[in-house]
Amino acid sequence: MSTVTTAMSTTSPVSTAGPDPDDVRDQIEAGVLFANGRLAGRRFASLAEAQEWAHPELGDQVVEFNPVCDCSV
Repeated sequence: MSTVTTAMSTTSPVSTAGPDPDDVRDQIEAGVLFANGRLAGRRFASLAEAQEWAHPELGDQVVEFNPVCDCSV
């Protein structure tokens, strides 16, 4: 007489969906804030590019911000 054992999975299905591309909270840009409080009038492709462009010796600060909303995540 042979015995057959069947294993059942108890794990939940894994979602393969990534972040929602329409969620405005995820639209973050890099920028340069001047010492006078004004934001530089240009766009940067990356945080690294903004850091290269900024002049911290003049008081510039590299910032990340959401241009669409001032929303908390």
